Amino acid sequence: MKLALPIISAIFIVHGQNSCFKGSDDCKFDKYTALIKKAEEEYNECTRPNTCDCLNQRFKDDLAVFSKGVNQNDFEKARSFGVHYQIIDRKLYRQENCMFAFRCSGVEHFILSVINQIPDCEFILNDRDYPQVLKSHQPLPIFSFSKTKEYADIMYPAWSFWEGGPAISLYPTGIGRWDLTRNVIKKYENFELKKIFFKIMLLFIFFIISRYLDFCFKLFFRRADLMPFKKKISKAFFRGSRTNSERDPLILLSRRNSDLVDAQYTRNQAWKSDADTLGQPAAEEISFEDHCSYKYLFNFRGVAASFRFRHLFLCRSLVFHVGEEWVEFFYMFLKPWIHYVPVSQLNDVEVLINYFLKNEAVAEKIAQRGFEWIYKYLTIENIECYWRRMLRQYATLLKFEVKRNRTLIQITK
Repeated sequence: MKLALPIISAIFIVHGQNSCFKGSDDCKFDKYTALIKKAEEEYNECTRPNTCDCLNQRFKDDLAVFSKGVNQNDFEKARSFGVHYQIIDRKLYRQENCMFAFRCSGVEHFILSVINQIPDCEFILNDRDYPQVLKSHQPLPIFSFSKTKEYADIMYPAWSFWEGGPAISLYPTGIGRWDLTRNVIKKYENFELKKIFFKIMLLFIFFIISRYLDFCFKLFFRRADLMPFKKKISKAFFRGSRTNSERDPLILLSRRNSDLVDAQYTRNQAWKSDADTLGQPAAEEISFEDHCSYKYLFNFRGVAASFRFRHLFLCRSLVFHVGEEWVEFFYMFLKPWIHYVPVSQLNDVEVLINYFLKNEAVAEKIAQRGFEWIYKYLTIENIECYWRRMLRQYATLLKFEVKRNRTLIQITK
């Protein structure tokens, strides 16, 4: 008995020193705190005066595989994988058939905006969702908007920064005009609450006269600005179609614990019955500004990278990014635990949400950093700059003379 007492005491001492049992929520909380601290210690934000300079590394990495140049044979092999473009004498030409007209138009807007600074070149642009060039195969000069680490495509800023994004009932012509989405929010971000309240009262009065002022209210006074982080709804939120089953665990968690998560499936073009929305009726689609009412927003990949991702940051809510396989050109500059919360699997997502519910100041800090990065660096001017620099760098790699292909049509607007 005398021997047993010291052993028992030692067990309590060891437990007190470690403060958690392996696998317990407290232990996982400590892990998240340590990950955030480590990320903050290692993070160095780009401080170059020209913010476009901070994005160069992406296309430099993508073009590095062609350090010995792009020859005519490589280019001809690439032609069947996308849309053929030529820039000759500051004019843009494209093959006549483009599978997705709005996607081509969205890309062409940016190319035409910088075309006076692009030397003669020609390139193949993949306007589909999936990348085309596996790293295990011969490298081919193909531009794609998204890829995984298994692919060697050259990433370009997606068409949806201007037009051609997914069309849903709330955005019937497709998600686009990134500049307007950003600037409408920014326009009022520095208003004092009392000024906002005064203007809301004025809007309420005018609302009696005109039902259309509800639309104006949403347009000019986004929830991201009217609602500080602490005033947002303390729930995780998701709305989207059942593109794949990876989203199912969050939907099921919402059905089990609606106080913690509000996640529902909406219809997509393939919807036929409730079976396509996991056995329950499809929910109504929600506008981007309505997402801003919630503290925690979930992003999942779609067929490839999700256009939703960049929009969620504008809410100044904490973004949970599920799966990091699919990327766009700007993803490498957003850092996990600094700008968003990485979620590899949804097994522990309930614990993860609860961690931020109990550490609201940490959640708000990450949310604000995410918003600030997107707003500072992901500007229309920087997207144009990226196109210009990427195409200029690519043009220097061509080892053959670009000759006018008479089957291509000129694109003027």
